[in-house]
Amino acid sequence: MRCSAFILCLLATPVLAANPPLPAQPVLTLKPDMQQVVAADATLEQLADGFRWAEGPIAEPGSGDILFSDVPENKVYRWNKAQGLTVYLQPSGYSGLYPQNNLQQGANGLIFNSDSKLVLAQHGDRRLALFNGFDNGVPQYQTLVTKFNGKLLNSPNDLVQHSSGAYYFTDPPYGLKGGDDSTEKQQGVNGVYRLAADGKITLLADNLTRPNGLAFSPDEQWLYVANSDPAAAQWWRYAVNEDGSLGKGGLFFDATAAAKTASGLPDGLKVLPSGVLLATGPGGVWLLSPQGEHLGTIQTGVAAANVALSSDNSWLYITASSYLLRIKLRS
Repeated sequence: MRCSAFILCLLATPVLAANPPLPAQPVLTLKPDMQQVVAADATLEQLADGFRWAEGPIAEPGSGDILFSDVPENKVYRWNKAQGLTVYLQPSGYSGLYPQNNLQQGANGLIFNSDSKLVLAQHGDRRLALFNGFDNGVPQYQTLVTKFNGKLLNSPNDLVQHSSGAYYFTDPPYGLKGGDDSTEKQQGVNGVYRLAADGKITLLADNLTRPNGLAFSPDEQWLYVANSDPAAAQWWRYAVNEDGSLGKGGLFFDATAAAKTASGLPDGLKVLPSGVLLATGPGGVWLLSPQGEHLGTIQTGVAAANVALSSDNSWLYITASSYLLRIKLRS
């Protein structure tokens, strides 16, 4: 159909929904201790935009550059103040290893390990992988783990490293078409795993429906795990035993009611030296005390996926929907 007038054409043209503006006053204080972490008048700074789903930010040792994933685009970006935004890794997490019923998504969570090497939770290739540099511009990855009990993992999502050298990681089914119902889902649970320094993999917890972000307490006595299920939007806490196994999990905080009225779910998180959790959840980044008290929220206006701290803990970087953001902290 041809429009006979400009105005009719304009009316007939689909309009793509834009993200709402960032909150002018993002800091919502619920408890006085909130002010020890972030000032009431702190503002969000937009560093970059235009991503399909930004995730997994991490500060690079030495340079302080921020690396982060765009999961659906199969890319890892690099941001710094001097050069701005550049593509760093492509592909980041799907190279075609297992194409059947695979959403072909890239890396999600990223960390620098104790050797300052980049380790990626690769959705599409269903593994934890070590970045080994480039070959003619193509990223090269070394598989750290891709199977448990002889069966492929679902789609590793996030990871942390213990001082023992062991990696702890979560394995929900987000990278598989059909999720739990995918014919390619080989694990019977969506688990929390430990990959020991000697290569042994152990299933540590199987009680969560959608295990996602995770972080240790500063003394490594506790492992916090986010459950990104709208029906059970929660953070759980597990005691870390001397042999690296986990004790029985306990519910740390339940945000299921909040998830019904605000965008976002428990996802990525970090823990400050004080023990305060900075955890993405409904409405933005929740600050939770070590005792499980909700101190306040850094409101992002869109669903927040994950966070990273600068080396001196003076900045909090936030991946939220299509944005890379940051906000000043009281370091």
